Amino acid sequence: MRQLSELDASFLYLESETAPMHIGGIYLFDAADRDTPLAFSTFVAYLRSRLHVVPLFRQRLKEIPFRLGRPYWIDDPDFSIERHLAYVNLGENGDQSSLMKLASRILEQPLKRDRPLWHITFVDGFRNAGAADSQRGFALIVKLHHAAIDAFSGEEIIAKLLEYSPDPRRIDPPRAWSARPAPSDERVMLQAGANLARKPLQITSVAFSAAEATARGIIQKQMRKLPLPFPLFSAPQSPFNRQITANREIVSSSVDLSRLKAIKATLGNVTLNDVVLGLCAETLRRYMQAQGMKTDRSLVAMTPISVRSSSLRKATGNQMSAMLLDLATSEPDPARRIRRIHWNAVESEPYREAIAADRLTELLPSTMLALSARLYSELQIAQRYQPVFNLPITNVPGPQVPLYLQGARLTAQFNTAPLFDSMGLVIVAVSYQGTLTINFTLCPDVVAKGETLAGLLEESLDAIERSAVSLEDEPAETGFDTEVHPTLMDDALNLMEGALRKTVNRFRS
Repeated sequence: MRQLSELDASFLYLESETAPMHIGGIYLFDAADRDTPLAFSTFVAYLRSRLHVVPLFRQRLKEIPFRLGRPYWIDDPDFSIERHLAYVNLGENGDQSSLMKLASRILEQPLKRDRPLWHITFVDGFRNAGAADSQRGFALIVKLHHAAIDAFSGEEIIAKLLEYSPDPRRIDPPRAWSARPAPSDERVMLQAGANLARKPLQITSVAFSAAEATARGIIQKQMRKLPLPFPLFSAPQSPFNRQITANREIVSSSVDLSRLKAIKATLGNVTLNDVVLGLCAETLRRYMQAQGMKTDRSLVAMTPISVRSSSLRKATGNQMSAMLLDLATSEPDPARRIRRIHWNAVESEPYREAIAADRLTELLPSTMLALSARLYSELQIAQRYQPVFNLPITNVPGPQVPLYLQGARLTAQFNTAPLFDSMGLVIVAVSYQGTLTINFTLCPDVVAKGETLAGLLEESLDAIERSAVSLEDEPAETGFDTEVHPTLMDDALNLMEGALRKTVNRFRS
């Protein structure tokens, strides 16, 4: 058995009815080059033959009573691939709009915890733009829990399940799979006891589980007494930082990577990632202006960074760092903004060091970290004061060569990330075969008229190209002022840690 890390476990404890914690993907395939349409039964057999390359597909959670410790991944003795698959035929409604609406409804539903944490819906009858009825393809709607993967490892898993050649090839598993015996409750409890002896602070998780209502009330009372200084939560108020509902909407737009690379070359000392962030920032600025919002203070993004290395590389789990980044949305010139983003991300002292995600879990056990995040929402800190950051933006490099599934070519992919309380918009950018797709996962009850984001992104790219040409011969500026407090994350963590430690002491007494 393999125990979840504190970071992985926190995604389980953060999950709620309105905030399912899975990563989603919508993959569109063109089956025109196949002699016959790909049948659902053929897909099931294909997937079954590849389960061994992704062990987590046959592993479920084993919880520890009273949350004495983090759950373990164990082989599912009752594994059945049919429990993780569904079939939908779009019929006459086989266009992309209908597909995205279907995906939104599917991705709203949490994964069931009594089985491995993944699900795939095979969508038949999908028609790629411009294709005749006789050339219909299919689509896959994939859900993978964030406790098992991050955005970077999710791309690796999909690449393992697909093929690099249009000629289908069979992969035979090394041996017939059988579930390893599940550990006994006695063994798990003994292991949990040994872990608690090494980390006494985790004993408080038991108290929070056994009397969560009491603990929640104590912490709320304690935190309401805390002074929250203005510089601490210094990201500005935005239309994205309100309590969410269970409703989801997926808005996507694709651009040629060559256009972004040309902007990078024109501006000089910036990275392609800076250009992507600048494109997102210009889109958000235009959206806020259209909604009558002020843009005089810059939005702050949380940008995950993979910390995988060739010497320590595994295809599952979360191996990430995070950086708070001023998006410079108060700067009206979109090309100058990209240079400022680059300086914020690389040159300025507040952003020079990425904050390891494990830093969070070193301070607080995962159960308390999740409880703190929920209290952040319930106490409406983002509304009463100001949010720590306004939204996450993740840029995931994808393969630049075509991928196939049994001879059907992957033509496009759209990726989603989980929303959580007081965070109604997440952006995920994924590149594939010379195209960058920017995906907005949003709660339509928080982000009004979210469908306009796709058109605004195209307008933003045109504006950046025009601005970049005008700045081509202008030297890059240095020494930008940053609006975010230099020790923002550390201060926030210390505040939360101090409040929880005081509460724990009171609870013990």
